[in-house]
Amino acid sequence: MFNLFSIVLTVLGLTLFEVVTSVDNAIINAHVLSTMGRKARRWFVVWGLLIAVFIVRGLLPWLIVFFLNPQLGPVGSLTATFSEDPMVLSAIDASKPILLIAGGIFMVFLFLHWLFLEPKYYGLKGEKTIEKNGIWFYAIVSILLTVLIYLAVQKNPMMALGAAVGSSLFFITHGFKQNAEAKENDLLDKKKTASLSDLSKLFYLEVIDATFSIDSVLGAFAFTLSVPLILIGNGIGAFVVRELTIKNVTKVKNYKYLKNGAMYSIFFLGVIMIYDAFGGHIPEWVSPIITFAVVGWFYFKSLKVMGKEVEGSPN
Repeated sequence: MFNLFSIVLTVLGLTLFEVVTSVDNAIINAHVLSTMGRKARRWFVVWGLLIAVFIVRGLLPWLIVFFLNPQLGPVGSLTATFSEDPMVLSAIDASKPILLIAGGIFMVFLFLHWLFLEPKYYGLKGEKTIEKNGIWFYAIVSILLTVLIYLAVQKNPMMALGAAVGSSLFFITHGFKQNAEAKENDLLDKKKTASLSDLSKLFYLEVIDATFSIDSVLGAFAFTLSVPLILIGNGIGAFVVRELTIKNVTKVKNYKYLKNGAMYSIFFLGVIMIYDAFGGHIPEWVSPIITFAVVGWFYFKSLKVMGKEVEGSPN
């Protein structure tokens, strides 16, 4: 059962995780918003926030829990983690490994793709060497998926299905993100966007926001299976990201290693989810503490680099 300390710690961890995993989304949003009118930008900030919080980050985790536990009904799926009913707790325990292995594989694949194939500021030794050998990404994730499915089949065949779903989700959302980056370049080209309305750009931003939210929604289950807590934590994070989009996205980009912190926290959370899926018990306070520690370390590393750049710049 939850106590006040674990609830507050979980919500804070979810908020931080939502913010750091949404930096790329905020940058894309800021670039596209710069090509839009004032009225459309205001609509995105106000109504777009409600869509992002309640429809995407609220509805999606609820649908996931409900899909895995249809016998609980809509209300039962929403309040399951706060229930004392043995039947409800049993249903949640039975579906938990399926959800966790799917989310864990998605998160680990996301990290490995960034580590092997995506351009980055090198925050740790060895990252440059790994990126030079990026072709190994496909071999590593294939072998990892095969091993996990083999182990899952022996424990619970439905876990094997969850592993396959997690892998499929990664490659589907990755394709959408690649398309988003290409589309962003088109939207920033005034010649190509002359015929596009602000309404079509708003629709594009909402679709992209839904795609990017998959990372934070699945990662949220490493913190808790409670849909209300996920809604609160991710909702606060989404609000912060909207504020960054409008006011401070350029400043956020100056923190060179913030993305590194997000990706390494994603890796650790993914490992925790997979370990938990196979029966390991991780205290619920571990995920938020790891997130704060990893993101905090890379945040201060960014500050240190920024300080050196200021000292070395000409007056």
